[in-house]
Amino acid sequence: MALQRRYLHAHCRAAGASQMNLNKYIAAVVVGGAVLASGGPAHAAGAKPSVVLVHGGFVDGSGWEGVYNILKHDGYDVTIVQNPTSSLSDDVAFTKHVLEKQSGPVVLVGHSYGGAVITESGNAPNVKALVYITAFAPDAGESVQTLTSNPMPGAPVPPILPPQNGYLLLDSAKFPASFAGDLPAAKAQFMANSQVPWGMHAYDGAITQPAWKAKPSWYLVVTEDRMIPVAAQRTMAKRANATVTEAKGSHAIYVSNPKVVATLIEEAAKKVATQSS
Repeated sequence: MALQRRYLHAHCRAAGASQMNLNKYIAAVVVGGAVLASGGPAHAAGAKPSVVLVHGGFVDGSGWEGVYNILKHDGYDVTIVQNPTSSLSDDVAFTKHVLEKQSGPVVLVGHSYGGAVITESGNAPNVKALVYITAFAPDAGESVQTLTSNPMPGAPVPPILPPQNGYLLLDSAKFPASFAGDLPAAKAQFMANSQVPWGMHAYDGAITQPAWKAKPSWYLVVTEDRMIPVAAQRTMAKRANATVTEAKGSHAIYVSNPKVVATLIEEAAKKVATQSS
């Protein structure tokens, strides 16, 4: 910097510049360099928010690929959280770590059990909207376990096997019909055979402060879901005062119909962009 300053003094004296002009020139160089070093403004007013996607139980983040590709094509910065699904507290911590890396407003999206994760982690100040994709939206003190402990008569019962070593799995033979009924048989069976064990402490982890009480929410109700009954979806969406869209599909609609999922996410994102401009 000392060498740069001596060069500027010599250059400005040769051009007959005044000391005042010299000081202004040096200040401009220093400020401009600081902007370049920091990468410019963190987030322009009215710019598109980033999107963070959170998967649910029994699966990993790779199922978001179709949604991710659509959002990226439409100009969104997208990050997928690879939750360990070992406990709610661990998954919230993983999600918050991702949220801390975002430079501006965030639309936080959760599928299935991921809805519980975003309900807790969505209290982060940069989260401006929540999007639930046929997901659990628990209230304070509730968990996925409490929300599923008393199913309505006639409601589909997920084929969850007894826990082993503190983890749950779905019956792989019944997985396709329950979780992925609108996917090709080979794809559904692959998902069944590549399940991620879901921790009991994720299943019974209780919410302390539901973000949907303070943040605007959107909810995709999926009418052919065999994991979360449609009546339960509608009840949770209404309680969260969410903007609701309904679509026909399985619990794996984020895989089978990424367009309808991406469309709802972009609806929320456009609302966030408008409010931040």
